[in-house]
Amino acid sequence: MAAKNQHGSDPKKRKRVSSTKGDGQTSNPKKAKLPSNPSNKGFKKPFKASKSEHTSKPRFDKSEMGEERKVPKSKREVRLQAKELTEARKKKRKRHYNLEKELASLWEKMRRRNIAKADRSKLINEALKKMTGKIAEIAGSHVSSRVLQACVKYCSQDERDTVFEELRPHFLSLACNTYAVHLVTKMLDNASKEQLAGFISSLHGHVASLLRHMVGSVVIEHAYQLGNATQKQALLVELYSTELQLFKDLVSIKESRLIDIISKLRLEKASVLRHMNSVLQPILEKGILDHSIIHRALMEFFSIADQSSAADVIQQLSGPLLVRMIHTKDGSRIAMLCVKHGSAKERKKIIKGMKGHVSKIAHDKFGCMLLVCILATVDDTKLTTKVIIRELQAVLEELVLDKNGRRPLLQLLHPNCPRYFSPDDLVSLNYSVPSLCTKDDLKIDTDLGKQIKSSEVVEGGEDESDAEEKTTTGSPDESLHLNEGGKKDPLLRRQELLLNSGLAESLIEACRVKAGELLRSNHGKEVIYEVATGGEGDILHPVLDKLLALYEAVASIVAQPKSEGPEGDHLFENFHSSRTIRKLVLDCPTFASTLWEKALKGKCAMWALGHSCKVVSAFMESPDSRVHKLAKEEIQPLIDSGVVKLPVTRQLE
Repeated sequence: MAAKNQHGSDPKKRKRVSSTKGDGQTSNPKKAKLPSNPSNKGFKKPFKASKSEHTSKPRFDKSEMGEERKVPKSKREVRLQAKELTEARKKKRKRHYNLEKELASLWEKMRRRNIAKADRSKLINEALKKMTGKIAEIAGSHVSSRVLQACVKYCSQDERDTVFEELRPHFLSLACNTYAVHLVTKMLDNASKEQLAGFISSLHGHVASLLRHMVGSVVIEHAYQLGNATQKQALLVELYSTELQLFKDLVSIKESRLIDIISKLRLEKASVLRHMNSVLQPILEKGILDHSIIHRALMEFFSIADQSSAADVIQQLSGPLLVRMIHTKDGSRIAMLCVKHGSAKERKKIIKGMKGHVSKIAHDKFGCMLLVCILATVDDTKLTTKVIIRELQAVLEELVLDKNGRRPLLQLLHPNCPRYFSPDDLVSLNYSVPSLCTKDDLKIDTDLGKQIKSSEVVEGGEDESDAEEKTTTGSPDESLHLNEGGKKDPLLRRQELLLNSGLAESLIEACRVKAGELLRSNHGKEVIYEVATGGEGDILHPVLDKLLALYEAVASIVAQPKSEGPEGDHLFENFHSSRTIRKLVLDCPTFASTLWEKALKGKCAMWALGHSCKVVSAFMESPDSRVHKLAKEEIQPLIDSGVVKLPVTRQLE
């Protein structure tokens, strides 16, 4: 207790007691100084600045620079300033709202269909006066931009030029605005040649960045479509290398192909490839694949790409995104390259990505060529039948009459026929990536060759696509193999797609139902001709009974009197049908015999004049002796009397 009281009695005493040392000496509150060493006089203490450093004059004194020290604002002044800013914003917002309201009322009047031209001009003039000086701001507004678009659509050329000049400094920023982009494209549609050239020139150095933007890419594509060949090239070459992007003088070159540009400007091929890869990869990752300028750039990329770079891009493109590219010539060719050089797995992704779009693709001018390529290349006929053939069968009666839709059918009936495919189409089918088809650089072992051969024979119960994947997927080097088309026999592939799938029977039935319309059609006549003759290699011979029904249908239509033709003109008197029937008589003896027995026997004199005389004379020109003998008794007197004339070559025989 005594000890307790002693320690807790007085704090001052406790402090004195605690400050005392055991030896009775009091400690100095200041730290004891160390004895000075004369050898350390020249050194400063580490981590402690000297007083002279703190008190030294700053290098730049504000008083010397003539600047006054800013006095901090009080809380009241800060509140008043914030209130003033808020009031200013409210007033500006109110003015903008009132302007939008006035413009919207003018827009409702000017866009009416029954308004007079003079009244509309007055309304447009009034609206443009209200927008003068604020056009760039209004162009990005959701409501007001529509009014401005209507004004640009209906205003005079002078007023349109005034709007163009006011927007000129802001085109690049407006090109990335969701609402202003419509106005920019409309201004380009109505721009003069000089204005369009100025706009394309202002895009220099910004093409790659705008193409990576979902909205800005639309403006680049629109300008690319409107420009001439030189302007298109100026936009395109910026994607090739940094030098062409920086120096405007290098853009004006005559060469159009990337290989020629590299050789002329002496660019480094590896550097160009790296730059294009850095430009195209973000575009591919974002899925901006709808534009023709990107398709053209990808085609040029494939022309210089090495094996791994080309394979990576093909792998990226293989899938549903590829459907968005095939509406252009270059896009269709890129899709065909993906089918041709892609692995079995990538081909499967491409075909599955087309599910639900096959009919639309078949009717497209360039998309139909992708279907032609798939039918001629892919060995997995089960998947092709399931996705493509089934959707084609559903719209078969439309396809046989369509200029583009008939091409996949004609490819199965008569592959790569120059009568049905233009030289440009045949070139597209033969396109390939140079780095993926150079056989000198790629060494394929004999074991791999045996595996490829064994992929043609698929065991029962195993899916063909799985079997093809087993033969094509091995080591990483083998995955870059040269898929230059399918390994299956082309005739076997055609038989599986036409006969085993049931497409042949459906096609013959569609031709039988629409026989008259097909024979009169400029495009349908070729389909019915190939079907009636059995296709190349007589591939439709197994369904000959169906073909006989088609011959009967054509003969029954021909047998009708002249005035009772279903389409108004008889098949023998129509330009297209008369010549198609003539070809069938010359090339198909079975059809010629049926036609003679059902329609022509005893009526040759009636059909000896006009377009029909070509059909009558065809019986005497037929290379088949049975057909010639069948009609000779009736037609020979007409030849002797000069009513029917044979070609000179036939008369000499």
